[in-house]
Amino acid sequence: MANLPTLDIGNAAISNLTSNVTNITVDSATPDTALSQDETTWQNAKWTQQWGYFMNCPEFHSAMLMKSIWTCGKGYTADAETEVVLDHLSGWGKDDFGQIIFNMDLVSRIGGDSYAEIIRDEDSGLLINLKPLDPGTIRIVVGKDGIIKRYEQILNGVTTKFKPDEIFHLSHNRLGAQIHGISVVTPIEKTLLAENESFIDMMKIMHRQARPLVIFKLKTQDTTKINAFITKMDTAWNKGECIYIPDDENMLSYDIVQVNVNDIIMGWRQDIKNKFYTAVGLPQVIFGGGQSTEANGKMGYLSHETVFEYEQRFLEKAIWQQLFLKINLIPPTSLLENLQADQSKDKVQGFEVQQNDVTAGSGK
Repeated sequence: MANLPTLDIGNAAISNLTSNVTNITVDSATPDTALSQDETTWQNAKWTQQWGYFMNCPEFHSAMLMKSIWTCGKGYTADAETEVVLDHLSGWGKDDFGQIIFNMDLVSRIGGDSYAEIIRDEDSGLLINLKPLDPGTIRIVVGKDGIIKRYEQILNGVTTKFKPDEIFHLSHNRLGAQIHGISVVTPIEKTLLAENESFIDMMKIMHRQARPLVIFKLKTQDTTKINAFITKMDTAWNKGECIYIPDDENMLSYDIVQVNVNDIIMGWRQDIKNKFYTAVGLPQVIFGGGQSTEANGKMGYLSHETVFEYEQRFLEKAIWQQLFLKINLIPPTSLLENLQADQSKDKVQGFEVQQNDVTAGSGK
């Protein structure tokens, strides 16, 4: 036997992962604020892409609809005079006020901002209509002081200017000195892409389970014979029929390729789902799932009641400040009384939490 070389463990090398492996970083972002010139403009160049996410991602589509339904879907109350005004609004001709506000709220979530033309009677100044506008055509113009100077609608090469009080404007989560709202799509775009990618991958895998990839190994190079076999096999495969061939091992063999869905893939899909609903601020219990117990479901629902109340107050104040009309949106059904009733039952049964259960002590 040949002599083996002597391997010296002292010659081992150390990796340099610090220099060679790139750390994950988060991209910086600069708010769109008023600049030093007389006018700063902003127009949503991403609207069609944001609308594409809404139309093509079913979870996002459903979540955005549900958020607006829970915010303003139960209707509103107002005094008699205000009711008369609101009852005569028709939007594009077939809307009512509830549909107009629902539309405005939904679009502001998707695109960050939604707009409607305020149409008033020239003599009395009475509100006679509220017409939603395409947010992708609207340009916001602000002065160097950061205050809106006007709106411009650019449509078919024609620019129409509106005074600030001629546009009803909902700006979703406008923060800091930014001159426009923030689309829900912006912080969750990667999650939406991951969900869509995962769904397409799963669809292909499940399709291959029903119709697996079969590798036929033909013992011939004759293209005429190969094409004849392909035609027969494809015809039988598409019809779900059997095919019979001479029993000759030297003529044909085959392998069936199948891909099994493992727990990692399913776990990844569930993780994306949980991250998505957390990011959009919507408890999964609203859709009939996502909570392990009834108690967890109720607490998830209750914890979001304040969120919906805030969004309702935002709409009510926007309507008052911009349209000079006071309404009260009917809130979603609360579970607070239900939980209080459950707590009362627990006290009767002796399961209530005592003060000393949550107070630090000596351990006695």
